[in-house]
Amino acid sequence: MSTAQETNPAPQHPLDPLSGEELSRAAAILSKSGKTSEETALVCGLPVEPPKAEVLAHTPGAPFERAVRLIGHDRGMGRSFEARVSLSSGSLESFAWAEEGSAPTSAADVIELYKAVYPNSAWREALRKRGIEDLSLVHIEPWVTSLSHPEMPANARVFRGLTFLHAEPEDNYYARPVEGLMVYCDINTGQVIVEDRGVVPVPSEAGEYAADKVGPLRTDLRPLEITQPEGPSFEVEGQLIRWQKWQFRFSVHPIEGLVLHQVGYEENGRLRPILYRASLSDMTVPYGDPSPSHSWKNAFDASEALLGHLGNSLKLGCDCLGEIHYFDATVLNVDGSTRTIENAVCLHEEDYGILWKHTNAFSLQRPPPVEVRRSRRLVISMIHTVGNYEYGFYWYFYLDGTIQMEVKLTGIVAVSAPADGLGTDTAPLVAPSIASPIHQHIFCFRLDFNVDGIENTVQEVDVEPLPEGEANPAGSGFRAVTRPLQTEAEAQRNIDPARSRHWRVVNPDMKNRLGNPVGYKLLPQASSTLLAGADSNHGRRGGFAHHNLWVTPYSPDEMDAAGGPFNYGHRGGAGLPAYTAGNRPIENTDLVVWHTVGMTHVPRPEDWPVMPVEYTGFSLLPVGFFDQNPALDVPPSKTCGAANSESPAD
Repeated sequence: MSTAQETNPAPQHPLDPLSGEELSRAAAILSKSGKTSEETALVCGLPVEPPKAEVLAHTPGAPFERAVRLIGHDRGMGRSFEARVSLSSGSLESFAWAEEGSAPTSAADVIELYKAVYPNSAWREALRKRGIEDLSLVHIEPWVTSLSHPEMPANARVFRGLTFLHAEPEDNYYARPVEGLMVYCDINTGQVIVEDRGVVPVPSEAGEYAADKVGPLRTDLRPLEITQPEGPSFEVEGQLIRWQKWQFRFSVHPIEGLVLHQVGYEENGRLRPILYRASLSDMTVPYGDPSPSHSWKNAFDASEALLGHLGNSLKLGCDCLGEIHYFDATVLNVDGSTRTIENAVCLHEEDYGILWKHTNAFSLQRPPPVEVRRSRRLVISMIHTVGNYEYGFYWYFYLDGTIQMEVKLTGIVAVSAPADGLGTDTAPLVAPSIASPIHQHIFCFRLDFNVDGIENTVQEVDVEPLPEGEANPAGSGFRAVTRPLQTEAEAQRNIDPARSRHWRVVNPDMKNRLGNPVGYKLLPQASSTLLAGADSNHGRRGGFAHHNLWVTPYSPDEMDAAGGPFNYGHRGGAGLPAYTAGNRPIENTDLVVWHTVGMTHVPRPEDWPVMPVEYTGFSLLPVGFFDQNPALDVPPSKTCGAANSESPAD
């Protein structure tokens, strides 16, 4: 069973997402201003969130300002721009050309790439050298690149095109890379440069994964049905979600995807704030194979590709399972019209095993009394397809006050066809004549904490052995050592699993019954940082990926871990490295925690032809936020008991 919200409801809250009507109206206001031309493409409409103080003071029914940042590109000018439009006054408030970088990619860019490359004689000749004549079976995979070709102008909006070959129109073309052939295309001018490094045989083995192409399917996998006869436990009111004392709002951002707003927990009749805003800020996918086919690859799938625009339309029983509430998302088209992604966001509950349990083994009762509670979690999620890859972002809320972010990675790995048919330690074989380059997926999450109030402090906690001596006679002691992070430079930290390192966000002015500041801890997972050199193109552009933790004082203008909406073609240094250059104080202030997580992917045969899900993420756990286990009031499950199980005969 599923339900869905109205696609374009009128905004009721300052943080409600932009409606289709608002986006179209903003585009029309810009068009009438005379600032654009026939060669202008509107790439996205970013919401202008009101000042934090205004949002926190907002009361239902009170008026609020609505504004849009329109990001676009003019091919004729060869430049990108940002226009701020006030929807409240119906006016263009500002218009500025980007000083560095270019707007994110759009469907218009891909169309221009195809229009320029498919008729190109040099590219066609390179295909003929390889015995490829039928262009209807040729696929060009568009790739954003920050490294232009020396024969292209400085302001070129460059795509690289990788060529693949179909055996039939609907097969997996990634199984047949046309190795040694690279295309550069300047979207502004249509200039095409073909780079041919020599003929390599196209692999012949199919790499199919569709159900109707993989052969006999398993017949012994029985149905698993999730039912909630009384309906789900959550409540939905527009963009406001309530569930088991949790309350939050959400929106879908063109770059960041799923955004949580004003996350709080209700206790004793008071809504206690925890996070003002939480979302992915940006991500980078650097490739480690130094070969010409892959060494330049350094995709920013959020800021360059518009992650939010690439959301999937989810289907009941496939991506989500159970009693589901779906939400649509509305995005801007290049011509100023809008497009609705139906069922873009999924909200549902999941059983999650045991929440807590104890058997009183020393009781005189036989059998001994057992207390056990089932855990469940509320899930709000969104899945995105970016070229060959899929990314799922899942926010989980638990009954014990825990919040978790889990990123699920799947899809098809990037491939090449080595000339000698052999793999290397930078691009191992995943199938005969198919190599896949080693690479990383690194995500930076912006967490605007508001733990029981605006003024917070971040502490680093390391667990270390006690020195041997009179205070530790057995030599077995260890302790948790806590220190505050006082400046931005001090807060540029990395994980240390050997010390169980984690970070606490505390409110020094709010104490629990033990007299300690209330707080939440950021519990990282094992996660590598950027392996590319700091002075490399990858290292300069993905500066945020050098550290797992950054902390900055809150500023409404500091939202982007990297170059933001003009990251395409940016030379690097923007975002967190620039924000923290002044080494500002961060103690007992309105602060933002930036957490970088990721995985290093060494491809394996089991990742081909489609990759099983891999996971990364982090958790936020209460530490002294509550006076005791907040899940003591969870009732026993009505369906637990011996009557629901089968026991072997004596």
